[in-house]
Amino acid sequence: MSDDWRVIESVVEYETGWYTGGYDLVEQPDGSTKKYYWAELPPAVVILAVTDGEVVFVEQYRPAIREQCLECPAGIVEDGESYTQAGARELREETGFDPAGVSLLEDFYCATGVLRHERGIVFAESLTPVERELDSNEFLSVRTMPVEDALDAARADPANDATIEALLLAEQEGLL
Repeated sequence: MSDDWRVIESVVEYETGWYTGGYDLVEQPDGSTKKYYWAELPPAVVILAVTDGEVVFVEQYRPAIREQCLECPAGIVEDGESYTQAGARELREETGFDPAGVSLLEDFYCATGVLRHERGIVFAESLTPVERELDSNEFLSVRTMPVEDALDAARADPANDATIEALLLAEQEGLL
């Protein structure tokens, strides 16, 4: 099937340090050509952490949508890290909780019509409080809430895809 979608050229139009954007000029199966635009981001991890029957969230302002958001902790997977290693590190840094156990629930591509971006969702448990280490651009607060209230809270505006995905995957696995 991919042989029917020949890439004639791939053009990078800009690089931001956060992501790269461009397009592929593609010959479609009918012989016509079209530019398919994309943004490429590094892999990210989303952490669903539970302690004493409570889900650990972070609240932070998201300038892209100009809203304060309730989200699962998340961050970039650094070179050489697995999703579980990155998840444990990001959880410690953002929330001040060190997990004794971290397991990968799922990894997948996000918004495949426009993004080249992989995401892993991990489940973290048996949390011990430690010192937070926020990045210079992280202005967030930690908020916990009972597991039974978490999905409804995550679905409230402005809802976040990664947070809802994490909760639904953990629920499906019988972890909530």
